[in-house]
Amino acid sequence: MVTSGPPGSSGPLVIAVVLVAAVLHAGWNAIAKGVSDRVGLFAGMGVVDVCVAAVLLWWVAAPVAAAWPWLVASVVLHGAYNAGLLIAYRVGDFNLTYPLARGVGPLVVAVVAAAFIGEPLAPLPAIGVVLIAGAIGVLGLTPWRRIRANRSALVAAVLTGLAIAGYTLLDGIGVRRSGSAAGYALWLMALQGGSTLVVILLLRRRRPAEERSAIRWRIAALAGVMSMLAYGLVLWAQTRGALAAVAALRESSVVVAAVLGVLLFGEPMGRVRVAAAVAVAAGVVLLAVPVTI
Repeated sequence: MVTSGPPGSSGPLVIAVVLVAAVLHAGWNAIAKGVSDRVGLFAGMGVVDVCVAAVLLWWVAAPVAAAWPWLVASVVLHGAYNAGLLIAYRVGDFNLTYPLARGVGPLVVAVVAAAFIGEPLAPLPAIGVVLIAGAIGVLGLTPWRRIRANRSALVAAVLTGLAIAGYTLLDGIGVRRSGSAAGYALWLMALQGGSTLVVILLLRRRRPAEERSAIRWRIAALAGVMSMLAYGLVLWAQTRGALAAVAALRESSVVVAAVLGVLLFGEPMGRVRVAAAVAVAAGVVLLAVPVTI
């Protein structure tokens, strides 16, 4: 057992906090999909992350030494996640790539948390995790003709999902060992933002001048703050709830993403996808049942 975690269910406050994080996450990803220069957007978000974290770090305790290996490993996987996200949004529709990338995580986290971290879920929450992950898969894999026509988007989204599962597990362990959830979150954002900024700027310099555009700082600031707040709330929730339950609740953001895909980008949303969105909501209810009955 790596660490002793909280009980297998999550309290009402944890559920509410993670659902707010889910809405914020879907929102900033919609911004990322909607801008023409995503490399520039990610560069701007990296600047925002570093600047905000640099100011707030003065006011919180730093993570203890035991948390740093997990934090550094998470920064590496966050870099892989950002790279995968850039590729996925370039080659695929928002309401295809986003659900697939988010759907892989809950099942992987649930299996690893039960097998290696000593956090098996109770039956109803476990059914909720499976239901959410399955419904997310349907959201991402329908209509099937889109997948057949764009297998590169499928591969990019799945690899991004594996990165998400990896850093979710690392951060779940790390933040619990840190002694300071706020300190862990801010150091993660500072290091991730800094490393992402360096990589993105290198990529941006290699692009032809005609493909570059000025960084739109207001949009970058909005997306950056939404991203920081969304993951900061998730990190706090991981100190209070089971990793698998928090991961699954967070991915309810795909319902918001599906609606945004229709409203903002004119992407398809048939009856099957509507049913899958309802199934995600049902899964969230199952995760909450042990608290409310």
